[in-house]
Amino acid sequence: MNTQQKHNLTEFTKLLLEAKDAQAMESVLSALLTPSELRDIPNRLQIMRMLKQGVSQREISKKLGVGIATVTRGSKQLQSDTKSEL
Repeated sequence: MNTQQKHNLTEFTKLLLEAKDAQAMESVLSALLTPSELRDIPNRLQIMRMLKQGVSQREISKKLGVGIATVTRGSKQLQSDTKSEL
Protein backbone atom coordinates (compact mmCIF):
# COMPACT_ATOMS: atom_id res chain seq x y z
CA MET A 1 0.00 0.00 0.00
CA ASN A 2 1.48 3.33 -0.98
CA THR A 3 1.46 6.46 1.18
CA GLN A 4 -1.66 7.96 -0.42
CA GLN A 5 -3.58 4.71 -0.07
CA LYS A 6 -2.54 4.44 3.59
CA HIS A 7 -3.70 8.04 4.15
CA ASN A 8 -7.04 7.29 2.46
CA LEU A 9 -7.51 4.17 4.59
CA THR A 10 -6.81 6.18 7.74
CA GLU A 11 -9.40 8.78 6.69
CA PHE A 12 -11.91 6.03 5.97
CA THR A 13 -11.28 4.43 9.36
CA LYS A 14 -11.68 7.75 11.16
CA LEU A 15 -14.98 8.37 9.33
CA LEU A 16 -16.27 4.97 10.44
CA LEU A 17 -15.26 5.67 14.03
CA GLU A 18 -17.37 8.85 14.00
CA ALA A 19 -20.59 6.83 13.61
CA LYS A 20 -22.48 7.11 16.86
CA ASP A 21 -24.57 3.95 16.52
CA ALA A 22 -25.35 1.03 14.22
CA GLN A 23 -27.87 3.02 12.16
CA ALA A 24 -25.35 5.81 11.57
CA MET A 25 -22.73 3.24 10.57
CA GLU A 26 -25.13 1.60 8.13
CA SER A 27 -25.85 5.01 6.58
CA VAL A 28 -22.15 5.73 6.11
CA LEU A 29 -21.47 2.30 4.64
CA SER A 30 -24.51 2.51 2.34
CA ALA A 31 -23.27 5.85 1.03
CA LEU A 32 -19.75 4.58 0.39
CA LEU A 33 -20.19 0.99 -0.78
CA THR A 34 -21.96 -0.67 -3.68
CA PRO A 35 -24.81 -3.09 -3.00
CA SER A 36 -22.44 -5.93 -3.89
CA GLU A 37 -19.85 -4.73 -1.38
CA LEU A 38 -22.53 -4.41 1.28
CA ARG A 39 -23.35 -8.11 0.75
CA ASP A 40 -19.75 -9.30 0.47
CA ILE A 41 -18.27 -7.62 3.55
CA PRO A 42 -20.66 -9.23 6.08
CA ASN A 43 -20.06 -12.58 4.34
CA ARG A 44 -16.31 -12.16 4.80
CA LEU A 45 -16.87 -11.47 8.48
CA GLN A 46 -18.84 -14.71 8.75
CA ILE A 47 -16.08 -16.58 6.91
CA MET A 48 -13.48 -15.35 9.39
CA ARG A 49 -15.65 -16.20 12.39
CA MET A 50 -16.42 -19.68 11.09
CA LEU A 51 -12.76 -20.34 10.34
CA LYS A 52 -11.88 -19.35 13.90
CA GLN A 53 -14.51 -21.82 15.12
CA GLY A 54 -12.79 -24.58 13.16
CA VAL A 55 -15.43 -25.03 10.45
CA SER A 56 -13.89 -26.55 7.32
CA GLN A 57 -13.33 -24.36 4.28
CA ARG A 58 -15.57 -26.56 2.14
CA GLU A 59 -18.40 -26.38 4.67
CA ILE A 60 -18.11 -22.59 4.89
CA SER A 61 -18.15 -22.33 1.10
CA LYS A 62 -21.28 -24.46 0.93
CA LYS A 63 -23.13 -22.78 3.84
CA LEU A 64 -22.45 -19.22 2.68
CA GLY A 65 -22.63 -19.86 -1.05
CA VAL A 66 -19.18 -18.41 -1.71
CA GLY A 67 -16.29 -19.74 -3.72
CA ILE A 68 -13.64 -21.82 -2.03
CA ALA A 69 -11.03 -19.26 -3.12
CA THR A 70 -12.81 -16.60 -1.06
CA VAL A 71 -12.71 -18.83 2.00
CA THR A 72 -9.07 -19.76 1.38
CA ARG A 73 -8.17 -16.07 1.21
CA GLY A 74 -9.74 -15.57 4.62
CA SER A 75 -7.89 -18.58 5.98
CA LYS A 76 -4.55 -17.29 4.74
CA GLN A 77 -5.27 -13.88 6.25
CA LEU A 78 -6.07 -15.43 9.63
CA GLN A 79 -2.82 -17.42 9.53
CA SER A 80 -0.79 -14.30 8.82
CA ASP A 81 -2.62 -12.01 11.25
CA THR A 82 -2.37 -13.21 14.82
CA LYS A 83 -3.99 -9.97 16.08
CA SER A 84 -7.33 -10.57 14.38
CA GLU A 85 -10.19 -9.86 16.80
CA LEU A 86 -13.12 -10.91 14.63
